[in-house]
Amino acid sequence: MNHESKIYVAGHRGLVGSALMRRLQSPSPLAGDDIGVGDAIPYTNIITRTHAELDLTDQLAVRMFFEKEKPAYVFLAAAKVGGIVANNTYPAEFIHDNLAIQTNIIHEAYRVGVKRLLFLGSSCIYPRDCSQPMKEEYLLTGPLEPTNRPYAVAKIAGIEMCWSYNRQYGTQYLAVMPTNLYGPGDNYDLNNSHVIPALMRKFHEAKLCKSKEVVVWGSGTPRREFLYSDDMAAACVYLMNLSDTHFCQLLTADGPPLINIGTGEDLTIRELAELVKSLVGFDGAITFDAGKPDGTPRKLMDVSRLRKLGWRAGTLLDEGLRRTYRVFAEE
Repeated sequence: MNHESKIYVAGHRGLVGSALMRRLQSPSPLAGDDIGVGDAIPYTNIITRTHAELDLTDQLAVRMFFEKEKPAYVFLAAAKVGGIVANNTYPAEFIHDNLAIQTNIIHEAYRVGVKRLLFLGSSCIYPRDCSQPMKEEYLLTGPLEPTNRPYAVAKIAGIEMCWSYNRQYGTQYLAVMPTNLYGPGDNYDLNNSHVIPALMRKFHEAKLCKSKEVVVWGSGTPRREFLYSDDMAAACVYLMNLSDTHFCQLLTADGPPLINIGTGEDLTIRELAELVKSLVGFDGAITFDAGKPDGTPRKLMDVSRLRKLGWRAGTLLDEGLRRTYRVFAEE
């Protein structure tokens, strides 16, 4: 990416988008981070819009925005996201809003000639009982996890759109599938958050209230992989800076333009809860409510394709959790 070219970050205030903004504006290396050539130079022409300024589900508004701004590069990080409770409570919003957002942005990016677009998906696109670790070619090889099916179907449609536009129009749209993310700017609403922010808030409040126990949803046995949001952003910018040869190799017509982003390591929810409990300094007990849904039994990404391109995550889980909790405790 040219450092003066116009870059549009859709969803710049969310967990993913805010991490992308930090990486683009102040691309200092993370621990163990082998940043790409030229990546240490800040990007100076980034455009953003808040939801109040631009409703991405409004087709006409998105068309007018793209026709006016004509960005050269797009990071499509805008989405309606949430944990099991939110997905179960608002399935219609999860499928409608995400389909509308990505359809509008991908199509208008094509209309104005965007050079490269990076579509942010989710590991939930893979089958519920997927072979582990999950390879990119496992997409659409089995049933999805019911608790987040509407969201997953929308994200799969986004991948298919990228692939279809590449094949028909010669666009360069890449879909990246990050594993479970956490970091500064996360959502700590217990009704809508993912597991790490939910655990942090529960243990933090229990510590302040001197509670004797914290109840965690599910059996604690599912295994999950977690990636620090700034590592995710580093990987995205790294991919967008690949040479034409390497970037276009990811867009071959014989399969979706899809690449996983993760650490390649996982742990149980029980182990994660113990880790967060220790970090927060909560002295009480942990009780698991097995009557609540566990979700997918295991979600571990195969990241061999990304590593072959020269990138791997540099932030260990305990260090990322410390950074995240420090920000949360200061808010």
